[in-house]
Amino acid sequence: MAIANELWTQARVVAAPPPPPAPASRPVSPRSFRGDIEGLRAVAVLLVLLGHAGVPHLPAGFVGVDVFFVISGFLITGLLLEELDQRGRLSLAAFYARRAKRLLPAAATVLVATLVLTYFFLPRGRWSTTAWDVVASACYAMNWRMAGQSVDYVAANSAPSIAQHFWSLAVEEQFYLVWPLLLLALGWFARRRGRGHRGLYLLGLALIAIPSFAWALYVSPTDPSAYYVTTTRMWELALGGAVAVTAARSSRSPRLVAVPLAWAGLLAVGASAVLIGSTAGFPGYAALGPTLGTAAVIAFGPAAGRAGPALLLGRQPLRYVGGISYSLYLWHWPVLIAAQAQFGDLGVGAALAVVAVSAIPAALTYHLVENPVRRSPTLTDQPAVALRVGAVCTGAAALAGLAFQLAIPSADSPTPASSVIMGQVPGASTQAAPPSAPGAAALGSSPRTSRAGLPVDRVDSITPNPVTAARDAPSLLATKSCHVSLESSTPEVCVYGKKDAATTIALVGDSHADQWVPAMRGVAETNGWRIATYTKSGCPFLTAEITQNDRPYTSCTEWNRKVREGLLGGSRPDLLIVTNAEYPVRGEPGRSAMAREMRKTWSGMVAEKIPVVVLRDTPLHLKDVAECVSKNPNRLTKCANPREEVLGRGGGPAQEEAADGLAGVRLVDLNDWICPADRCAPVIGGVLVWRDAHHLTATYSATLAGPLGTALKPVVAGL
Repeated sequence: MAIANELWTQARVVAAPPPPPAPASRPVSPRSFRGDIEGLRAVAVLLVLLGHAGVPHLPAGFVGVDVFFVISGFLITGLLLEELDQRGRLSLAAFYARRAKRLLPAAATVLVATLVLTYFFLPRGRWSTTAWDVVASACYAMNWRMAGQSVDYVAANSAPSIAQHFWSLAVEEQFYLVWPLLLLALGWFARRRGRGHRGLYLLGLALIAIPSFAWALYVSPTDPSAYYVTTTRMWELALGGAVAVTAARSSRSPRLVAVPLAWAGLLAVGASAVLIGSTAGFPGYAALGPTLGTAAVIAFGPAAGRAGPALLLGRQPLRYVGGISYSLYLWHWPVLIAAQAQFGDLGVGAALAVVAVSAIPAALTYHLVENPVRRSPTLTDQPAVALRVGAVCTGAAALAGLAFQLAIPSADSPTPASSVIMGQVPGASTQAAPPSAPGAAALGSSPRTSRAGLPVDRVDSITPNPVTAARDAPSLLATKSCHVSLESSTPEVCVYGKKDAATTIALVGDSHADQWVPAMRGVAETNGWRIATYTKSGCPFLTAEITQNDRPYTSCTEWNRKVREGLLGGSRPDLLIVTNAEYPVRGEPGRSAMAREMRKTWSGMVAEKIPVVVLRDTPLHLKDVAECVSKNPNRLTKCANPREEVLGRGGGPAQEEAADGLAGVRLVDLNDWICPADRCAPVIGGVLVWRDAHHLTATYSATLAGPLGTALKPVVAGL
């Protein structure tokens, strides 16, 4: 979730109380201070902050984003129109200078502070990603980076970025690049044709809003990146611009009409925050509530006067929060993420306390950075100087991110904080190279009674390095990856073992199937079998359609159809091995629905004379185990979670239910070699078991070839 930027700084804040509403016959100037807009800013930022703190019954605090986009479009367009009306021309240099001095110094300050917080509080495994996030944020491209990560399965399941809230600032800056230029062109055309300007300005806004809204309606139901991209968000800013263009008319509305409409608008914003359940569908139809509501408050507020929402929004506490809301938004998220990294999951009360604490640096930034720069006579009178100051701020923040990236110690070099962590991620190959450490082999044939599986605080060495363990995945280590991304529906097949083997085994499923590829390859080479792998991110082998990020996962449905056709056609295996995490079935979420659909799918394969082995899903932790190990190299027991809890989560229970009593289907459970003790040791036999919260490292998977082969031999022998 994020917030627009300009809105925090556009309204002209004065020390005197707000003037009374303008007479009905005269429109309100965009430069007139509007206490209700200042208060509306406060409502928007508080919605986002409370949503981030996890306050109950506020599932859609993120609608504060939409509120701010509309406010920003209104204020910016109003100022541009006023300049055109008064001077007959528009100075782009002056416009961008105002944006630079009002936004960039505070943003740069927080980005540099974010790197400091990262160094002291975030696990080293996040440092590199954060450095690039800071660079993207400084260059106002964070929304596109977030869009790319939203369809990247690994990134989408990673910890949230400490700088992700900068995405909305990027959307606005990109709007500012387009709208003033279009406004200039329309003004020039109007003068040439001798036509009225306002109608053409509305036409220009329509040229932005209609395609943008149509695109949002088309992509938002199925594409999570739609939440971040500029093309789906422009209509919200354009809506605010349309309110500015028509302000003269709306400010003269009859009070009997304006008062209920303005209050209804504020109610629509609040109701949206409470009633909307997720970001699915945003920013499409679901975004109409907060955006149209905001537009109504702004458009009819002047005519409603003190009988309208200004009665509430114009109060001094809300106006002060609205005044510092830009800095408050910039600061609250990095402080919250740093606190979570330091103390773990925060309850609502603790999260609210952290958000409240973030108001301190926010207020300091507002009074010591924002206001002095914004009110500087030199920067006001000399746009070129203001632009240079903005460029320096942007460059400094971007260079700080690059310098942080370059200064990160090599993951293979021990540091004083993690001197016991050695080893490195294996180089590119089709499987993880067998480690010198034994891994699962240290457990012997009786893992549940082996002392090698007990959690300990300290080990001599760990491989792979926990800092870079996220890269210890089969699909990332492979020279040619056959693991299909979230958006693709085309199966990719990798074949291991003996090409002309008498026995062919197919491994099919999601990334929880892909994690078994190193072990499967070892089994194939040892036993002379041929193994073909078909895996896709977030996609279990099912005939039913599942959802991903509350959206229909259509590419998974199509991928499954194609894989099934291949398995029943020319690529028919002698044995099918499946496994997966737990997913919501579209239209009927819940574990029982998942179990029923798996049972239906497996029965269909058995009916086609293809026996099925189900690898029970691996443990699901609530926290990234590799990050925990990197932070606690001398207290590894802090990363050991109860076996009963982690095995009770994920796809395992539904798989057990689905396989129970099903002819032709055998359940194979190797979790005794993954979590042999009552608490799951993060390191076994010198090998890091998990690369995140629920995926095995490729290195540890390779050490499971022995137990897996032992479990499969009797099945293959009976074919």
